[in-house]
Amino acid sequence: MSGLRLGPLLRYADGSSATVWVETSRPCTAEVRCADGAHGASRTFQIAGHHYALVPVTGLTEGTTTPYEVFLDGTRVWPLPDAPFSGFPPSVIRTPRPGDALRVAFGSCRWAAPPAAARQDPVGPDALDSLAARIAAAPDGERPDVLLLLGDQVYADETSDATRRWLAARRDLREPPGSQVADYEEYTRLYHESWLDPEVRWLLSTVPSCMIFDDHDVIDDWNTSAAWLAGMRATPWWRERLLSGLMSYWVHQHLGNLPPAELAADPLYAAVRAAPDGTDALRAFACRADADPASARWSYRRDFGRVRVLMVDSRAARVLDEDDRAMLHPGEARWLREQVLDGREDGQDPYDHLLLGTSLPWLLPHLVHDAEAWSSALCRGDRGARWARIGERLRQAADLEHWAAFPASFDALCGLIAETGSGSGAPATVLVLSGDVHHAYVAEPTWPAGSPAARVLQLTCSPVHNTVPLSMRLGFRFGWSAPARVLGRGFARHAGGERPPVKWRKTGGPWFGNQLMTLTLQGRSARLRLEQAQPDGSLRTVRDSALTT
Repeated sequence: MSGLRLGPLLRYADGSSATVWVETSRPCTAEVRCADGAHGASRTFQIAGHHYALVPVTGLTEGTTTPYEVFLDGTRVWPLPDAPFSGFPPSVIRTPRPGDALRVAFGSCRWAAPPAAARQDPVGPDALDSLAARIAAAPDGERPDVLLLLGDQVYADETSDATRRWLAARRDLREPPGSQVADYEEYTRLYHESWLDPEVRWLLSTVPSCMIFDDHDVIDDWNTSAAWLAGMRATPWWRERLLSGLMSYWVHQHLGNLPPAELAADPLYAAVRAAPDGTDALRAFACRADADPASARWSYRRDFGRVRVLMVDSRAARVLDEDDRAMLHPGEARWLREQVLDGREDGQDPYDHLLLGTSLPWLLPHLVHDAEAWSSALCRGDRGARWARIGERLRQAADLEHWAAFPASFDALCGLIAETGSGSGAPATVLVLSGDVHHAYVAEPTWPAGSPAARVLQLTCSPVHNTVPLSMRLGFRFGWSAPARVLGRGFARHAGGERPPVKWRKTGGPWFGNQLMTLTLQGRSARLRLEQAQPDGSLRTVRDSALTT
């Protein structure tokens, strides 16, 4: 008899269809049955001895909230009858109606459990647990229509005590990579630890989610530079770690990001499902993605009525050669531009709000931005070979690898945002949603030649469940200050480069704590709320303000 090992995760939902992801204990037919008669079924596929299904559900009614159950080979396996799940309401699929308000909650950086290194550093309550508790207490009340998880869903390089004990029973931790994960099986342990948390498991079963990776999904500062990558490729355990990271991400996160029509046209998904064992096909895909980032696209688009969401891969799509350094390789940059401008021909206005999800912030504290641009110029050799070596050491030691460290890409994104927010058919807002930096803030840019008609903001929210040392808190606060701007201009003068094409100012924050931001979008209005998890399990509103009127 088949059992439910992980899930269900409600991933996609529109007015008439949805997808539900599950992992099972053995091959079987997974089925989703809804209370209104809508249903879907799919045969599991196999990867490295694990069995998964992404079940397409059709026949849903627009504007409804429908409880569902999961069956494996005809036996009901969800909802689970035992505590603690007996205290949760039924999992539901909510389908939107045109004109309804859209609530988008987002954040990044979630430890399922603190790693051993953080034992003496209090982490505090998990914001996702707190969100789940609030929804469960009032299931007919307000809830997000979609949850955007902007990176570091698992930490391959910072494992918990429980996971270290599990790893030690499997292999000798004195051998590299030690207590970090090494292969696909060990990645599955991370997802089990993260997604079997009862509150998070129920939350992800009833709120649709979109996900994108960041560095810790593979390793800290993944793809910082060509020198960084060369060093990692010389490490015996790196290749298996990277391939396993990409394979497990494709299975656990990426598949559920895609709308049903894209899934149906995906040749890899078809090959994996058709094979008795899809491991070889998926591994070959990961090998190609490693050798040529342009061969794989992890970025994707989701349209929610008149809100367009573009989740942008700012990790695996990089060009690291110093002479052509870019956050997005040319094909990825073209794709982003095409998706942003799709439907804008002849002055049309296909969306009221554009949300650009990129795990790494576009606009950083001014000192951090200038330091990153400075290090990029040094590493490029603008000040000679000696400074290039110094710049590379600084870049790797201080994690200087955000958009600012790719100046041409930063400028191109500034230009694309200005173009999008201007002219006939401009949206009401262009909002860049990011995480990574373990605090939250709002920053607003201005353009010297005149800002776009759209309201443009950098909205950064991190962490969901993590911590930041006092030294980093002080550093980020200082990074926004007037003395920091003076210091940053000194870096810029030494680099000899041009100033950024935009100026920006912090209009909110910095806020520290485990937190989530929520956007409420209806028509051309937008509202932002920041909430922090409290010791009693509640969410406290720190900021609630209108972005447009």
